[in-house]
Amino acid sequence: MKKGHEAMRVGALAALVLLAGSATSQDARPSRPNIVLVMADDQGWGDVGYNGHPVLKTPHLDALAAAGLRFDRFYAAAPVCSPTRASVLTGRHPNRMGCFQWGHTLRPQEVTLAEALKAVGYSTGHFGKWHLGSVRSGSPVNPGASGFDRWLSAENFYDNDPILSREGKAVQLKGESSMITAEAAVEFIREQATAKTPFLAVVWFGSPHLPHRAGDEDRAAYADQGKKADFYGEIAGLDRAVGKLRETLRALDVHRDTIFWYCSDNGGLPTLGATGGRAHKSEVYEGGLRVPGLLEWPARIREPRTTAVPACTSDIYPTLLDITGARPAAQPPLDGVSLAGLLDGAMKARPSPIGFWDHPTPGLASPSAQWMAELLKAQQAGEETADPSRLRLDAGEIKTRHPEDRFPGHAAWLDWPWKLHRIDGKKGDVTIELYDLAGDPQETSNVAPAQPERAAKMRSELESWLLSVVRSLNGADYR
Repeated sequence: MKKGHEAMRVGALAALVLLAGSATSQDARPSRPNIVLVMADDQGWGDVGYNGHPVLKTPHLDALAAAGLRFDRFYAAAPVCSPTRASVLTGRHPNRMGCFQWGHTLRPQEVTLAEALKAVGYSTGHFGKWHLGSVRSGSPVNPGASGFDRWLSAENFYDNDPILSREGKAVQLKGESSMITAEAAVEFIREQATAKTPFLAVVWFGSPHLPHRAGDEDRAAYADQGKKADFYGEIAGLDRAVGKLRETLRALDVHRDTIFWYCSDNGGLPTLGATGGRAHKSEVYEGGLRVPGLLEWPARIREPRTTAVPACTSDIYPTLLDITGARPAAQPPLDGVSLAGLLDGAMKARPSPIGFWDHPTPGLASPSAQWMAELLKAQQAGEETADPSRLRLDAGEIKTRHPEDRFPGHAAWLDWPWKLHRIDGKKGDVTIELYDLAGDPQETSNVAPAQPERAAKMRSELESWLLSVVRSLNGADYR
């Protein structure tokens, strides 16, 4: 099922995209460090102690921030969950594969990080929220079909005492949700460390996503915060789970040569969260995209530091391929760039802009608790699945050809410190906004009228990139 297409065309789509894909660290020697990728669900840039939150206590994330590379401007590739996760696994903007919003899938034709690293000897595991397809056996877009050897995964976000899928078999678990995920990852990490096998562990928490059900102890710690007690408590739970992971790496004496990369899948929540700029989750302004970003690798990042170089989740894939020397034979165009040089302090500026595009296609519901309960019941009755349609067997089909002369929705082009917004209205009317983030981090003063030449140049670059994305979306990369 996976990779029914024999070859992918790495043709010339857009010069900027090709430049982004080839921007690698020339002096970094390929190695095989262990890799742990951790992601929160709906944690805003300011929802951590180290960024100055007045209430939240996140001692383990604070310790991580104090030990490695702290990104001051780390961005999710999209303002909602599934698309950002697709960017992590492919290094590509999610619209290239039709993963427009929550509940949309990867395409089976995509080359994933897990597949690329397996080819150079890594064991791979996924633990926690998947939300890129199905977690049922037989799906072309479950974690196993996407390159993961081991997986304990949820269709979507999940709460305490969840039912998760262990390689397609529904299992009822007991405990705080983030710690359950961390403990499953720890078991996998211990096995690989004992076998001295390099590993990729992708650990995607379901917190602090709605409906916010913290463990009793964590909720009690914020009892004086009213309606925010469960929200803060969920972050406390995931912080403790991060501590569990880091402590395990140290106990196994593999931490020095392990890349530990932490981020969130989109910006903060309205009213509850603390965002890193204007607006919040679901929007292309800074508050919807700017997220916590931390990277620890003691063998290579020997002194803690903070970087202001903009980076995003699409950079994770090319960075790790650059470091490990993995070279997929049929790599489609990338949007991310390698940050390997940034780890050593050699990269002083981003080599190419970051493109964002929130497409107006609606999201798709995938209620994990309900679906997993149905799957557990069906399997206990001797049936393989409760609803075959949830296998997403059509995930690789390209059913719609999108026009190449219109780019609906809200797109943006970040060429630090300038950020240009292109907002395509329902009637095809296009609004252009330009902000200087260095002097106007809240994006309050539109300087496009005062800077027509800069705005025109950036708009042209953005639209060239958007055209390349549409061509990928229409299947050009798989021919």
